[in-house]
Amino acid sequence: MHLIIPYAASQALNGPDEIWAGLQLPNLQALLGLMQRQQVLQDHETAPLHLPHERLHAQALGWPPAASALPWAAWHQTQQGHPRNAPQAWMTPCHWQVGMDQVVMADPAHLHLSDEESQQLLQAMQPFLQEDGLQVTWHSALLWHAQGAMLADLPTPSLDRVIGQNVKDWLPDHPAARPLQRLQSEMQMLLYNHPVNDARDARKQYTVNAFWLHGAGTLPVTGPVPASPSVTVSIALRSAALHGQAQAWQQAWQQLDASAVADLLQHVKATGQGTLSLCSEHTAHTYTAAPLAWHQLISRLFNKPIPSTALQALIAS
Repeated sequence: MHLIIPYAASQALNGPDEIWAGLQLPNLQALLGLMQRQQVLQDHETAPLHLPHERLHAQALGWPPAASALPWAAWHQTQQGHPRNAPQAWMTPCHWQVGMDQVVMADPAHLHLSDEESQQLLQAMQPFLQEDGLQVTWHSALLWHAQGAMLADLPTPSLDRVIGQNVKDWLPDHPAARPLQRLQSEMQMLLYNHPVNDARDARKQYTVNAFWLHGAGTLPVTGPVPASPSVTVSIALRSAALHGQAQAWQQAWQQLDASAVADLLQHVKATGQGTLSLCSEHTAHTYTAAPLAWHQLISRLFNKPIPSTALQALIAS
C-alpha cells in the first residue's frame, strides 16, 4: 500500500508560521513514528517536465526513471481495456492570459466550461486536428483524448507545471513540437470569434483561446502491461496549493489526515508494511515502514516526529 500526497507542502504557502502552527495531523504524526525516510527525489537547477509525484507514480508502474515522456493518456486507456500501442495524449482546452512580457496559463478549472461548450469547441477544431493526423475524442469538458503519430516522441510538461506560469517557458522545444506550435496558432485564430467564446465574453467569463497537450507518449509494445500496484495518488490538496489558499489547504490536509492517512496508518499497524510519499512541487520524501530495534523504539517514544517539520523539509532546500 503506497500513498502519494502531492502538494503536501508548497512554495505558494511557504509564508506565515501560522500555516504550520495551526496544522493538527494526529494520524500523520503517528504514521511517521512508525516509518523511516528511505528516498529523496529532488529537482536541481531546472524543474523537469513532470512533478515529483508524477515521477514517483511512474516509478511505481515500472516506467524508465529518466523518461522524458510519461504516457498517462495511453496508460489510462489500457486501464479501460483499450489498445495500448498507439501514441496518445490528453488535450485540455484552456485560457492563456496575454500580458506585456508573458503569457500565463489560467487554471482550466476556473473556466467552468460546460460539456456542451466543450463539445462545440472540439467540433470546430476537428478539421484542423484531423489535417495534422490527430484523432481527438471527447472525454470530459476539460479532458479530450488525442491519438496520432506526432505524439510518439513529444515531451509534454504536465498541466500542473504550467498553471499560473509563463507558457513560453514550458512550450516543448523539440522537432516533434513544430506542427503543434503551428496548430496552436491556428486554434487561437479559430477560437477568437467562436460563438461559444462570444457568449462567454458577454458573461465576463474566461474564453477558451488555446489548448495544452499533456501525458503524451507510447507505452512499451512488448511484454505484459504492468499490473497496477496498490498506489493511491491523492488530489485533495491540489487546488488549494495551486492558488495559495492557506486556510483551504489546512482544512483539506485535516480531512486527508482523517481519511487516506488514517487508512494507511491502520494498514501499517496491521501488516507492518506500507509506503508514504510526501511531495512538494520540487521535492518528494518517501517513507517506508520498517521493524524497529529496541533503541529506535525508545528514541521515537521520546522524540515524536512533528508533521510540520517533515512537511517544511519539502520546501526547505
